[in-house]
Amino acid sequence: MAEILETRHFRTLFISDIHLGSKAAKTDFLLDFLRYHEADTIVLVGDVVDGWRLKRSWYWPQGCNDVVQKLLRKARKGTRIVYIPGNHDEFLRAFPGVHFGGIEVADRMVHEAADGRKYLVLHGDEFDVVVRNIRLLAYLGDWAYDAAIAINVVLAAVRRRLNLPYWSFSAWAKLQVKQAVNFIGEFQKVVAEEARRNNVDGVICGHIHHAVMEDIDGIRYINTGDWVESCTAIVEHRDGTFELISWQHSGQKAEAPVLLSPPVPAKSDMQAA
Repeated sequence: MAEILETRHFRTLFISDIHLGSKAAKTDFLLDFLRYHEADTIVLVGDVVDGWRLKRSWYWPQGCNDVVQKLLRKARKGTRIVYIPGNHDEFLRAFPGVHFGGIEVADRMVHEAADGRKYLVLHGDEFDVVVRNIRLLAYLGDWAYDAAIAINVVLAAVRRRLNLPYWSFSAWAKLQVKQAVNFIGEFQKVVAEEARRNNVDGVICGHIHHAVMEDIDGIRYINTGDWVESCTAIVEHRDGTFELISWQHSGQKAEAPVLLSPPVPAKSDMQAA
């Protein structure tokens, strides 16, 4: 029996690293997620369009159009949508403050949650030394990542035939490499320090495709993850608490397992800690 899902409504929805134009983009998962999740504000936290891959070879299937149209429809219906470009869609950084079809482009923003806490929202690539200073090495790493994603595609097809849930080889492989784990840790610390310099309570970013919510020396660090490997998003509830959602449902299939992390306590709940 197919599970009947109810639409959930939130104050804010944060998603990033969709990589439209990449064969690895899970547009079917994202479209399904957007079908059941509404928000007053949607913040696109970078790398929505993968300009790097589109420059190498054009790939824009119907699923990419469907995602764009879905977002534009939400904007027309009154959802505020803010697009913060990343390194893969950096061409949009030349248009801060410009609106495209109701979607506002911003370099970064400060989001005030319902509980009064303030969060710096940015993609995060400016704190990635490889992307910032050694662009050729970044492109080579991007090529290796493409190879890992290609393995993902094959494994996903096999697991579907065996009725097994989706599992990301590339995400698993990344976390087995000590240098990658160290990079993630250092990235989180540097981004959290940027939030501290901006006198805010936390930071919401993307870029490294590693979804997590944790405290780093008094700063709330939140990473939205991606829609290439983990299919994750961050939502803010009406009381200012945050929730990390991992969406493992593609299309109208038999089940819709949704993995939810515990919501982040509201500010009043944290005062005693």
